[in-house]
Amino acid sequence: MSAARTDAERVELANTALYEAMERGDTAAMDRLWLDDPGTEVSCVHPGWPVLRGRSEVLRSYALIMASTDYIQFFLTDVEVEVVGDTALVTCTENILSGAPSETEGELGPLVGQLVVATNVFRRAGDEWKVWSHHGSPVLAGREDEEEDDSSEPGA
Repeated sequence: MSAARTDAERVELANTALYEAMERGDTAAMDRLWLDDPGTEVSCVHPGWPVLRGRSEVLRSYALIMASTDYIQFFLTDVEVEVVGDTALVTCTENILSGAPSETEGELGPLVGQLVVATNVFRRAGDEWKVWSHHGSPVLAGREDEEEDDSSEPGA
C-alpha cells in the first residue's frame, strides 16, 4: 500500500476512525479526532439533541453516549467525500446496531437498528484531518397508511 494518499482518502480514513472510536468507547481517540483550535468552535447535533457548541461540550456528549451504550456498531453506506482546500465534507448513512437496556444485569439487551443520515465536516490541521462538525438526523420510516393512499388501483 502506498504511503501517499489523496486528501479524500485521508478524510475518509478520519471519518471511519470517528465511528470506530465510538464503537470502542474510546474517549482518548475521540479527543484526538476533534479539531482543537482555540479560534474555531466545533459543533455537534446528535439525533434528537439540540446543537452542542464548544469542544468540551461536544466531547462530554460523546463520553456520555459511550458510557451509557453497552454495544454499538456502525455500518456506513452512501459515503461521499468532497474536499475543497482545507475543508472537507462527508455525507453518509449510519446504519446503527445497538444494544438496548437488558432486563438481566450483565447481559446484552435486545439489538435495535436505526438509520441516521450524517454530515461530518473536517478541517485540515497540519497534516491531519480533524472533525469540525457532526450533524446526524434520523431517517423516519414512511407510515403504512401513506403507502396505502398512494395506491393507483381502480376502486381503491
